[in-house]
Amino acid sequence: MPATPKLMADAIRVLSMDAVEKANSGHPGMPMGMADVATVLWTKFLKYDSARPDWADRDRFVLSAGHGSMLLYSLLHLSGFKAVTMDSLRGFRQLGSNTPGHPEYGHTPGVETTTGPLGQGLATAVGMAMAERKLAARFGDDLVDHRTWVVAGDGCLMEGVSHEAISLAGRLKLAKLTVLWDDNHITIDGDVAISDATDQIARFKAAGWAARRVDGHDPAAVRRALAWATKQDRPTLIACRTTIGMGAPHMAGTHDVHGKALGKDEVAATREALGWPWPPFELPDEVAKAWRRAGRRGGRVRKAWEAKLAASPHKAEFERAMSGELPRHAFEALDAFIAEAAEKKPAAATRQHSGSVLERIFGEIPDLLGGSADLTGSNNTYVKNTPIFDGPDYAGRYVNYGVREFGMAAAMNGLALHGGVIPYGGTFLVFSDYSRPAIRLAALMGVRVVHVGTHDSIGLGEDGPTHQPVEHLAALRAMPNLNVFRPADAVETAECWKLALGAKTTPSVMALSRQKTAGVRGDAGENQSARGAYQLAGAGLPAQVTIFATGTEIPIALAAKDLLEADGIGARVVSVPCFELFEDQPADYQAAVIGETEVRVAVEAGVRQGWDRFIGQDGAFVGMTGFGASAPDKALYKHFGITAEAVAAAAKAKL
Repeated sequence: MPATPKLMADAIRVLSMDAVEKANSGHPGMPMGMADVATVLWTKFLKYDSARPDWADRDRFVLSAGHGSMLLYSLLHLSGFKAVTMDSLRGFRQLGSNTPGHPEYGHTPGVETTTGPLGQGLATAVGMAMAERKLAARFGDDLVDHRTWVVAGDGCLMEGVSHEAISLAGRLKLAKLTVLWDDNHITIDGDVAISDATDQIARFKAAGWAARRVDGHDPAAVRRALAWATKQDRPTLIACRTTIGMGAPHMAGTHDVHGKALGKDEVAATREALGWPWPPFELPDEVAKAWRRAGRRGGRVRKAWEAKLAASPHKAEFERAMSGELPRHAFEALDAFIAEAAEKKPAAATRQHSGSVLERIFGEIPDLLGGSADLTGSNNTYVKNTPIFDGPDYAGRYVNYGVREFGMAAAMNGLALHGGVIPYGGTFLVFSDYSRPAIRLAALMGVRVVHVGTHDSIGLGEDGPTHQPVEHLAALRAMPNLNVFRPADAVETAECWKLALGAKTTPSVMALSRQKTAGVRGDAGENQSARGAYQLAGAGLPAQVTIFATGTEIPIALAAKDLLEADGIGARVVSVPCFELFEDQPADYQAAVIGETEVRVAVEAGVRQGWDRFIGQDGAFVGMTGFGASAPDKALYKHFGITAEAVAAAAKAKL
């Protein structure tokens, strides 16, 4: 029996159907509906080598509709990715399997990004396409020349982040980005028409994309459409009209097939309808061999590329950048800045200190790609004379993301996942709420992305409570595998940037002030911030009080210490620039820093949540209990009682 395109696609349908049936959990409809499109893409167009999933110049394939994960797992197994065995498919959605319910980056070779939260895969793919263009400009098209392909569903295109993503990609003319829309007219609740009437073709065209429709079950038509996409001078959308659950005689085309097993009877009926006599998890030799050939198809291209790399003068730098290692002398200029700052203790907003740090490291770390969500001047994220990232050459190193916080954060994930780029992007800390879903995926995946969050408290002043973060530090600190840095001055800011850039598997948030604050660190030796918390000032008298603080509240803590000691009460001050790094320290170090004083007080211009780790339930907290107000920063600190006098009084009340 010849391995026709239909038979090869049916292999995807049956494997997906059987894996979901065995797990009694999952989403068979999308894999069955998109099997024909995926077969054409993976056998005729996608540049990959199943023997080398990490080949740097491979095409990136992103399953934005991550619930249809069995489509991807079937493709990986069929095309010969060794890690995805037939037992992997049998173990779909089971503990310890490398085939989890939604694709997870780092868990399964061939999975380029974690998907499942709809729309984010598409937005992340925009970042991958940006990285491809950036690295091609840096190293040449002979080393970097690949495409990014996305399979997205109706839900992906309904999500708001899709608008941010497609408008950014259209503006940047990312011609090597193609979205294959599974246009099956079905959502969980029923027909798409019950909730959406958008003309997606017109929408994408309005954003600067080329777009066309195709019958998703006509392999020849799909092949022509994919060939068309590779010839366009802008990103492309192909609306693939499909039938969800294609092949299931009673459930195809209904919302019932979206997210549950077909059931024994429908599985048997589907086998009969497809003319597939083989039992679950068995394939005819002709189909298996045809798919394996497809998986090896890119081997020759990959080997030719490796020869180019070996002969390239860029080889060492390309490999270093793709490995994620920083240049050897990345922080030499920054260390000199730290030494000077420790000596002079300059007073400035920590956002300004952050800008000064970037000036020292940007030229030393060519992998850095900066940007801001339309707040460049406020975020201090732009280094003078840096070209803007844009066509036609894409050689610039600063991205004008526009007012697209979520899209920016997701694109930065894609930039980091692609490799060769270390992205950072700025916005006001309060708008981390807009970015949060992408920050969470970065933390889940373990990728190095730096979020610069300025205007980090009521200290931003007159813009008022809509812009004043109160609960945001606590909310961000609650997220696993996210380092939240709130430095106090120039020295701590520089130290925190070094830590963020050195954390290859952890994203970071830099919480930075709008208002000026005093310099507090006078030593430039060990990176104290690396410990998360450390004693900044010891007690001048027998210690009775420990005051914990971060950021702009450190000078308040130091002033409170002076007030207490003027009254004969010994007090020490602990700076806590990063909760998460403190938790990584040995227990004896943690105990020594927290200390055994009778009273513990924390001061931070945010909510108390999280601080009991340091002060205990009986400790005193000086901070915010509600939202802020519109007024100059000094008036607000006095109005809300975040003062040295209030800290001293809180300590005395506990003695």
